[in-house]
Amino acid sequence: MTVDGAADDGRHETETERLDRNWASILQELRVAQTGVQLLTGFLLILPFQDRFAELSTYERGVYLATVFFSIAATVLLIAPVGFHRILFRRRKLRTIVSTAHRLELGGLVMLGLALTGVVMLIAGTVVTSAVGAIAGGCTAMAFAYFWIVLPLTYRRG
Repeated sequence: MTVDGAADDGRHETETERLDRNWASILQELRVAQTGVQLLTGFLLILPFQDRFAELSTYERGVYLATVFFSIAATVLLIAPVGFHRILFRRRKLRTIVSTAHRLELGGLVMLGLALTGVVMLIAGTVVTSAVGAIAGGCTAMAFAYFWIVLPLTYRRG
């Protein structure tokens, strides 16, 4: 076990080398997630300016608004590590940067999953019915929970 409780993976690296590698890994993950969440947020922000938006029910507008809030929250959380790093740059706080970025990224992914669930609810509800949208949203939420949380935790324990 290392100082921070992580298992020794046989790399024989210093703590600084491990933190540098972890930070590089987080940055790669953030690059993937940030692009998608920024596109999603941009798409959501233009919807109220479309003619058919006025046809949405009060329920659908509520789902839309919650989806926008989740998407904005995901954007904030997934971009926050960059600002955090910039402010703490050259302050010998890499351990803090890596651990905080890790938590921010996890929170951002949860918000992204909720935003994508809302998008599925809106699309299925608009194409078919609100009931079908709710079912599709529930199935989507369960898929995210399984693939993004349950499955990785299963492998983490084993």
